[in-house]
Amino acid sequence: MTATQSKTAHPKGLWVLFGTEMWERFNFYGMRTLLVLFLVNSLVMNEEDASLIYGGFLGLCYLTPMLGGFIADRFLGNRNCILLGGLIMAIGQLLLFTSASVFGDNLPLATTIMYSGLGAIILGNGFFKPNISSMVGSLYPKQEKNKLDTAFTIFYMGINIGAFLGQSICPLLGDVKDSAGIRDIHAFKWGFLAASIAMLLGTILFYFLKDKYVVSPEGKPIGGLPSKNESSDYEEGEAQKAVFTPKALFIAALCFVGLFFLFHSSVEGDNVVKTIIYPIIYASGITLAGLILSDSSLTKIERDRILVIYIVSFFIIFFWAAFEQAGSSLTFIADNQTDRTFLFGWQMPASMVQIFNGLFVVILAVPFSMLWDRLRAKDKEPISPFKLALGLFLITVSFFMIANQVKGLGTSGLLAVKWLILLYFLNTCAELCLSPIGLSLVGKLSPKRFASLLYGVFFLSNASGYALGGTLGSILPATGDKFDKAKNLGIDLQAILDKKITPTAEQLKLLADNQISDHNPIFAGFEIHNLFEFFMVFVVLTGIASLILFALTPVLKKMMHGVR
Repeated sequence: MTATQSKTAHPKGLWVLFGTEMWERFNFYGMRTLLVLFLVNSLVMNEEDASLIYGGFLGLCYLTPMLGGFIADRFLGNRNCILLGGLIMAIGQLLLFTSASVFGDNLPLATTIMYSGLGAIILGNGFFKPNISSMVGSLYPKQEKNKLDTAFTIFYMGINIGAFLGQSICPLLGDVKDSAGIRDIHAFKWGFLAASIAMLLGTILFYFLKDKYVVSPEGKPIGGLPSKNESSDYEEGEAQKAVFTPKALFIAALCFVGLFFLFHSSVEGDNVVKTIIYPIIYASGITLAGLILSDSSLTKIERDRILVIYIVSFFIIFFWAAFEQAGSSLTFIADNQTDRTFLFGWQMPASMVQIFNGLFVVILAVPFSMLWDRLRAKDKEPISPFKLALGLFLITVSFFMIANQVKGLGTSGLLAVKWLILLYFLNTCAELCLSPIGLSLVGKLSPKRFASLLYGVFFLSNASGYALGGTLGSILPATGDKFDKAKNLGIDLQAILDKKITPTAEQLKLLADNQISDHNPIFAGFEIHNLFEFFMVFVVLTGIASLILFALTPVLKKMMHGVR
C-alpha cells in the first residue's frame, strides 16, 4: 500500500468513481421518473404498453453490460468503456429531448426518435455499468477485500445521491401541471435535457481525474487497455486467461437459440417487448452463465464460488421485479389514485414520489455501512447470502403493508402519500441489504479473469428482474381515474369488469380510445380484480424467494470456501 492509502480508510479513487456514478445515476433515474408518464401522456400509449416498454428498456440496460464487460476485458479496458458509455447515454437523452419537442407535429416521428434514444441509453449503459463497478473492487489489494462491503455501500450512496438529485430536478422541470391540475405535456423535454447535461458532467469528471486517483494500491492506473494491465492481484496458481473451446461456444449459441424459442413460445400475444425482448434477456442470462462454467481453466473452488453468484442472482430477480414497480405501476398509482398533498398543501408531482428511495439511501447508507463494520469487528457479521435473503424479506413486508392499505380503497378512494413513503423506506432498507452487498459479493467471489464479465452476469439478474417487473407492472388493474373516465362516458366499468353486462361495440371503442381496458388482467391463470390482489402477487413471489434463500444460506457458506 502507498503511504497515502495507509492513512485513509478508503482510496481517493473510490470518491472519483462515486462522483462519476452519481452524475450517471442523476441522468438515468431522472429520465426514469418521467418515462412512463411521457409515453402515456405525450406519445398516447396505454399503461400496459408503457409498463412493458419500461420493463424491456430497463432489462436491456442490464443485458448490455454483458457485452460491455466482454469488450472491456478483451479490447478497450474499463476506462475507455466508461467514457464511451457516458457520451452515448448523453446522446440518448438528447434524442429523448428531441422526441419530446416534436411529438405534437409528428407523433410517428417522435415515437421513432424515442425508441432511438432509449436504444442509445441501453448501449451506453452497457459500456458504463459493469466497468465502473469492476473498478471499485480493483482499488483494493487482496488483504483489504474485507472492506468491499463498506466500499460498495459508500459507492451505493453516490448512486442514490445522484438518483435523489435526478428524481428531484427532472420532475420539477418535466412533470408540470397548472393550477387546474392539467399536465403540460410539452414540459417533459426539459427533464430529459437536464438528464443529458448531468451525464456529460459525470463523463468530464472521470476524464480529468482518472489518471491521478483511479489507481491501484501500488499507484498504477487501473482499467487501462487489457494488454497494458499489469495486475498482481491474482491468487497463487490462478489462471489469468479464460479458456473457451470452439465446441463450448457452439453449444452456447445453440442453447441461446433453443432457450429463446422456448421463452418466445410460452408468451401469448404479439407485443414485441414480451415476445422478443424479454425472451432474449432470459435466454442470454442462462446461456452466459453456462458458458462461463464451461471454461476448462476453472478450479473446483472457483466453480463453487461462481455457482454461489448464480444462485443468489436467481433470487435477486424477484427482488428487482418488485422494487422496479417504482417507475411503472407505483407511478401510475401515485398519479391516479393517491392523495399527494404534502407540506403546506403542496401537490407533489406523481413522478417525484420516487424521490424518497434515493433520499432514504443517502440517509441510511452510512448507518448500514457502520452496522456491517461493527458486526464484523465483533465477528458477528452475517454472510452475504443471509443479507440478501433479509433484503427479500423486507421488500415482502413492504408490499404486504401497501396491499392492506389499498384493500378498502375501492374505485374512488385515495391512498395517502405517507403509505407510499413508508413503502419506499422499507424498500430502501431492503435495497441496502441486497444491492451493494450483491455487488460486493461478485467482487469477492469472481476469478480475476472474469471480473467484468461476471458483473455482466450479475446485472443480467437485474435485467431478468426488470423484464419480469415489466410483465407484472402490465397487470395493474384499473385505478380510480379509469372508473371516473368511464362514468363520464356513461359507462359502468365495474359492471363490465365483473361481466354483469356486455359492452356494446360503441362502448368498447370509447373505452379503447380513452385507454381503458374492458377486462381484468390475468397472471399465471389468476384474474387480478383489484389493487390488493395485484400487490399480493409480489408478496407471494418475494416471500417464497426469501424463505428459500434463508434455507440455502448454510450450503452457500460452504461453497464460498472461506469468503464471507
